[in-house]
Amino acid sequence: MIDGVVFDLDGLLLDSEQVWDAARDELAEERGGRWHPGAQRDMMGMSSPEWSRYMHDVIGVPDPPDEINAEVVRRVEEHYRKHLPVIPGAQAAVERLAERWPLALASSSNRELIDLALDLMGIADRFQATVSSEEVGRGKPAPDVYVEAARRLGVDPTHAAAIEDSHNGIRAAKAAGMRVVAIPNRHFPPDDDALALADLVLNELAELTPETVEPR
Repeated sequence: MIDGVVFDLDGLLLDSEQVWDAARDELAEERGGRWHPGAQRDMMGMSSPEWSRYMHDVIGVPDPPDEINAEVVRRVEEHYRKHLPVIPGAQAAVERLAERWPLALASSSNRELIDLALDLMGIADRFQATVSSEEVGRGKPAPDVYVEAARRLGVDPTHAAAIEDSHNGIRAAKAAGMRVVAIPNRHFPPDDDALALADLVLNELAELTPETVEPR
């Protein structure tokens, strides 16, 4: 029985992974870092302390990690305010599920970007709880952010469903014991091993309904 639903944000409701990719790549180039093609995939799901440390240690950006974090977030926020990259059907999918269950959001984005995005989308009031992975011990693929989202909703994780798009997100939600509905990100699709962990795979948000989340 499903008692609550937890959404991811980046790559699921927002077509934003490439926004993050561009902001980090540009900063690395400006600061003399060594960007590589797998960097974005490596950082998907990491909390802000984790990915800013990766930018410092692996990419070689010389700034302190907290300064790297602040500058990347500033650039992403600027982009959102000019053009929020909402995936078609995102608001409608949230509305459909909110009519049936209490909703939470478990995201690797920073707190200020979560709040800004949901406000600009006009769906902030649909979520009873939102959690940033910077507020828990470990980012995805660790289950921490999903466990905390379920706790804030007041539901057992094994009685919750997670809606995810990425390899680390799917692994995190499954590790938390949730039913996982995957809608693969087209730009950074999950690997086959992660996708095999999902209980259901959909092609797009238009297919996400209460009936697909909890079949009768």
